[in-house]
Amino acid sequence: MQQAEMVETSAAGSQLRAVQPLAASSSGITIALDPEQRFQQITGFGGSFTEASASLLQRLSPGNRARILQAYFGEEGARYSLTRTHINSCDFSLGQYAYANTPGDTGLTDFSIAEDRPDIIPMIKEAQQYSKEGFKIIASPWTAPPWMKDNNKWVGGKLLPQYRAAWSLYFARYIQAYRQEGIDIWGVTVENEPLGNGNNWESMHYTPEEMAGFVRDYLSPRLKQEGLGAVKILGYDQNRGEELEEWARAQYADAATSAAFDGIAVHWYNSTFDFFPASLQYAHRLAPGKHMINTEACVDAQVPRWKDDAWYWSKEATDWGWTWAPAERKKYHPKYEPVYRYARDIIGCLNNHVDGWVDWNMVLDRQGGPNWFKNWCTAPVIVDPEQDEVYFTPLFYTLAHFSRYIRPGTVRIGWTCADADLQVTAAQNPDGSVVAVVFNPGTSEKMVNLTLRGKSTGSRIAPASIQTIVITPNT
Repeated sequence: MQQAEMVETSAAGSQLRAVQPLAASSSGITIALDPEQRFQQITGFGGSFTEASASLLQRLSPGNRARILQAYFGEEGARYSLTRTHINSCDFSLGQYAYANTPGDTGLTDFSIAEDRPDIIPMIKEAQQYSKEGFKIIASPWTAPPWMKDNNKWVGGKLLPQYRAAWSLYFARYIQAYRQEGIDIWGVTVENEPLGNGNNWESMHYTPEEMAGFVRDYLSPRLKQEGLGAVKILGYDQNRGEELEEWARAQYADAATSAAFDGIAVHWYNSTFDFFPASLQYAHRLAPGKHMINTEACVDAQVPRWKDDAWYWSKEATDWGWTWAPAERKKYHPKYEPVYRYARDIIGCLNNHVDGWVDWNMVLDRQGGPNWFKNWCTAPVIVDPEQDEVYFTPLFYTLAHFSRYIRPGTVRIGWTCADADLQVTAAQNPDGSVVAVVFNPGTSEKMVNLTLRGKSTGSRIAPASIQTIVITPNT
């Protein structure tokens, strides 16, 4: 039997509970791991620094604030390695704001990130103190300042052509201002949800061709001019499916345009259960050497359940599409189990060339906010600031099965599984250890044999559970 570490989270109440490895069983289901078959290198896993999350942490006691950040970033916690934040305000802000507010000021003489200093910046800097290996940050704008847009509003509209240069400079000023705070921005997306979001909260629209041209002719040259050429530029930043294929074609249309992009960003809101593998495979084939990162996901349009673990394992949650999706797309938005949705989606993404997966808000309150538009959602950690209480939902432990054990620089590897009901992904860490994550959505326990280089390890995987198995090298 190989030397292995196993942890399990289950509907029965396990939370990253250590599981004892077993001898292989003749009746076990074989999961064969193949390190010789190598795919994408992993960038990381994590969640997002929003003003909503950061402001809630400010309202908690120092002990609970530290407890949450330690749980997300500490060595004994989820060890988040890839994160996201917003440029200007978003729906999960306390109000609407921009960093430059003088109409026509193309030189951005009044540019200031003062809005972020009371909450977002302190949250990031404290997280840095807990993170031994550090973490990458992707920054995304929901909109340019209204004065740069053709409708002069926070919601909808397009960037005016005369402000393309100023808007590209805005990205550079933001990155530079954060760098002065001791915070490096690893990458940016060009626009959060450029197709729009129903004209509700901050947004700005592009066509695929408009975004490709802006990045090629303005944003990429500007970052290089400012000495920021190492900052990654990710295009699109909206849902998987046919739209992803259209945007990938535009940003990888020719050598010059493709060279301006470091990859493509996606979200999961097109469906509660379909991760659209065909579209992920298509985007990968167009640019196999570039990043493909899921930059946002959450149980949306849903007020969180407080201290009710069973709900997160139950087929009761709905998303925006349960109410609002057109009739022909309702089939993509049935009721679902939140834990299942996360586990299934992360595994499906990894197995289809996605190299990073970022959750949305790290912390929300019992209402699913604060959110100036009242667009309530669920987060892995829910708090009651009035009572100074913290609830780590099962989603927190689900994400930790990936973020804690599949580290940056890991390479996804091949595997085969004799049971189609089990969902599996596997990777080899830089230290040579091999990680397998196995999700059992069924109602019965499964006995599995994990084989690696001719050796086998047995494990019982509980019904409705996730198990991470780390097999150490040279055993």
